[in-house]
Amino acid sequence: MKELTGTGVALITPFNSDLSIDHKALAALVEFNITNGVDFLVVSGTTGESVTITSDEKKDISQTVIAANKGRVPLVIGIGGNNTSAVVDEIKSTDLSNFTAILSVAPYYNKPTQEGFYQHFKAIAKSTTTPIILYNVPGRTAKNVKPSTVLRLATDFKSIVAVKEAGNNMNQYLELIKNKANDFLVISGDDDLVLGVTLAGGAGVISVIGQAFPKEFSEMIQLGLDNNVVASRAIEMRLMPIINLIFEENNPAGIKAVLKHKRLCSDLVRLPLVPATNKLQSKISTFLAQF
Repeated sequence: MKELTGTGVALITPFNSDLSIDHKALAALVEFNITNGVDFLVVSGTTGESVTITSDEKKDISQTVIAANKGRVPLVIGIGGNNTSAVVDEIKSTDLSNFTAILSVAPYYNKPTQEGFYQHFKAIAKSTTTPIILYNVPGRTAKNVKPSTVLRLATDFKSIVAVKEAGNNMNQYLELIKNKANDFLVISGDDDLVLGVTLAGGAGVISVIGQAFPKEFSEMIQLGLDNNVVASRAIEMRLMPIINLIFEENNPAGIKAVLKHKRLCSDLVRLPLVPATNKLQSKISTFLAQF
């Protein structure tokens, strides 16, 4: 799955003033990222506010991204949840012909055991021939999928090709990288740790901030994959302040504030999220003026 190596971005969902989908802004965001070097795009992940997007809206979002992409980069679609049978049903009813892989988040709220996680992803793996990226984000799901469970799944099911690890735990990344098979990808979901993960043997990133700085972020990741420590660290130091800022309140309000300042879309989000505060907006504006 070399097509999932490098810089992927978790696309936000832009909204109009009435909170309907802004498809024009979404298409423009896709174009901005592709022309600035992003390697693949993720549609309807958690950064895309997937939990407040209807099934019909999700189909429309996918069609907009597919049309704007024009086959230029691989596409990944987010299909996950905490009801295993509903996730399987969605996978079976979704046209996946334009997608390279499915990104499936670990069940949230239920707090399964490790065996529960295994059985959940086993059911998903058996429901489709499309490659699957596991998504571990314990800060949102309230339960960590341990490396032993991830690697057990990767061993038992060839369709499970990667993990997006977002536990913000470098030791967990290193355990995955050390013990994984050569063809299994460890993709960082932590923008602040991704360069260290990449230099240690990770496959790259599915990034939030990358969609606002696709040229710089893609260059940093490629330099990391090439093991150019000095040059990649220099870019990381330039980007680290804005990486910290966008997660100061909530995601995706932070990244949408950046994209608003760059005139790519509005900063509107759907409840229960709210837009970034004026204080955070001011900090972001100051950073961008100096960048």
